[in-house]
Amino acid sequence: MTTSQLYDVFLKCNGVSTDTRSLSEGNLFFSLKGDNFDGNQYALKAIEKGARYAVIDDERINNPNFIKVKNVLSSLQELAKYHRLQLKNTKFIAITGSNGKTTTKELIKAVLVKKYKTTSTKGNLNNHIGVPLTLLEIKENSKFAIIEMGANHIGEINFLTNLINPDLGYITNFGKAHLEGFGGIEGVINGKSELYSWLFKNNKPILINVDDEIQKKYIDSNSITFGLNNNAQFIFSKEIPKSFISLNYKSTLINTRLVGSYNFSNIQAAISIGLYFKIDIKLIKDAIENYIPKNNRSEIIEINNKKIILDAYNANPSSMELAIDSFLKYSESKIFILGDMFELGKFSKTEHQMVIDKLDKAQSKVYFVGDEFYKLKKEHNDLFFFKTKKELYYEMKKNKIKEKNILIKGSRGMKMEEILEKI
Repeated sequence: MTTSQLYDVFLKCNGVSTDTRSLSEGNLFFSLKGDNFDGNQYALKAIEKGARYAVIDDERINNPNFIKVKNVLSSLQELAKYHRLQLKNTKFIAITGSNGKTTTKELIKAVLVKKYKTTSTKGNLNNHIGVPLTLLEIKENSKFAIIEMGANHIGEINFLTNLINPDLGYITNFGKAHLEGFGGIEGVINGKSELYSWLFKNNKPILINVDDEIQKKYIDSNSITFGLNNNAQFIFSKEIPKSFISLNYKSTLINTRLVGSYNFSNIQAAISIGLYFKIDIKLIKDAIENYIPKNNRSEIIEINNKKIILDAYNANPSSMELAIDSFLKYSESKIFILGDMFELGKFSKTEHQMVIDKLDKAQSKVYFVGDEFYKLKKEHNDLFFFKTKKELYYEMKKNKIKEKNILIKGSRGMKMEEILEKI
């Protein structure tokens, strides 16, 4: 079956699904394979639960509602690419970067929906499966589509960008994320920059933070620029730091509900996109000021008269450093609860040691949790090491946290948000 033929089938359905547990009646089901499962085995179940058709790549099974293809995953990707090309009135904004992708995406969406019908990536469905699924959800009446792209190796951003065919792109930053897959920071820069290479080749504009030394090297005549630098197209100024970030654009003061200096550029990017697409600054101000982070991303939580910054969705050396630097500025009593950083490969020991060394000099109380930190355990009055969260919980039960401010951060696999129940 050709992609155009499959597209005709798709148009007869009311959406796509890859999971029988969440499919809706009338869906087109894609029988994807995983490391430990074969989606073909669930195709019949999908039909029984109401899917109109199921796309399979196992020649041995038959059903009038089965659509056979050579490869289910590539068929899903090609279908998404084909669908995107039909959306000629929708502007696509592609976002990638080491840190802040999801927050930036959500901020941009909050701004754009003030004036335009806007669709965006749900959660962090930003990989070779999530991006196609996002594209297939976009309707013709969407003026904008904001697509987040994640990557852990060279070539992945180029592949996803070709699916999205963006009209504009933005890289939040180049940091120490997925070092194992990229082979080091240079690999990260090269991998993420695949988005810019595609945009240059296709004569499409790039949003660039001129205060970022790496980013500003990519400025060309098509670029949309922002920053504190007077040479930027959209120029901002910082307000005196309080609990939350405040900034000025011309004569407009914007008070956000976001913490951490690392979010400053995310906010600027969203405002700049809004201004570029002719949204009134008053509407932008309202959007930014009413945006409240969620899903463990720089959430501010009050428990037992303690202010907790829950930044536990993910962590890498760059985001960890930024979070620590920002939290160290708090004048009141504070404690760090930090979990292991994953996907660092041969760089893991060095990067975890750097975090320990940084806080060794900070004279702040720190709880380190996880195997990687524990391997580097040292005797120190303010630094405490726990191999597991269970060991940490025992300590917290024995010695209640007295500090007024708490930063909780670690990689997704550490599930650091579970600590909230013990505070």
